[in-house]
Amino acid sequence: MTLRVILADDQALLRGAFRTLLDSADDIAVVGEASDGREAVALTRELRPDVVVMDIRMPDMDGLTATLEICADPDLRATRVLILTTYETDEYVAQALRAGASGFIGKGIEAQELLNAVRTIADGDTLLSPAATRSLVARFLATPVDTTPRHPEQLAALTPREREMVALVATGLSNMEIADRMYLSPFTVRAHVQRAMTKLEARDRAQLVVIAYQTGLARADPNGSTNQV
Repeated sequence: MTLRVILADDQALLRGAFRTLLDSADDIAVVGEASDGREAVALTRELRPDVVVMDIRMPDMDGLTATLEICADPDLRATRVLILTTYETDEYVAQALRAGASGFIGKGIEAQELLNAVRTIADGDTLLSPAATRSLVARFLATPVDTTPRHPEQLAALTPREREMVALVATGLSNMEIADRMYLSPFTVRAHVQRAMTKLEARDRAQLVVIAYQTGLARADPNGSTNQV
């Protein structure tokens, strides 16, 4: 199956370079380009791509606002947003996650990494699970402005095993790492995580992380490490 992608970046030269790269893959096709966030939202609603590769700083409507509009639209539930930006700041990562983005990477990545990133989030996973992002996720999602756990009743629908899986996802572990820790197969872990996503109406693993912290299922210590509750 060919993954359909929209590129949103205000720099035409970069869009052209990314298009050439993505179109070189047999399983990826760029179906549209946008030069600002508003155009990105309109094109996404028209073309219903699998993935939108979104820059943050764009005129008229920025990429974070466009991401929020796309992810809040129930008709676009199957579309994932990959933030690709020069500005890899903690604040932007947190805002992108809360807006519903499924991945956040810098423009300095290697060509193969971008191709893999598009495939990864199109498959329903997130790019925020590697160890390099754990302290970031813990710091910014575990300590919102209102630190009181919100909507803990959401967790009532989960089995004890599913709660355990969601808590482990919130620590930044991948399915393979969870499988190794729990002595389970990656397929079994994936099944538990997918059921939890369905019950919690989460678009992807990134939203599972948000829910885990907001409900108090996971929390961060002051030193940035993440604990299960």
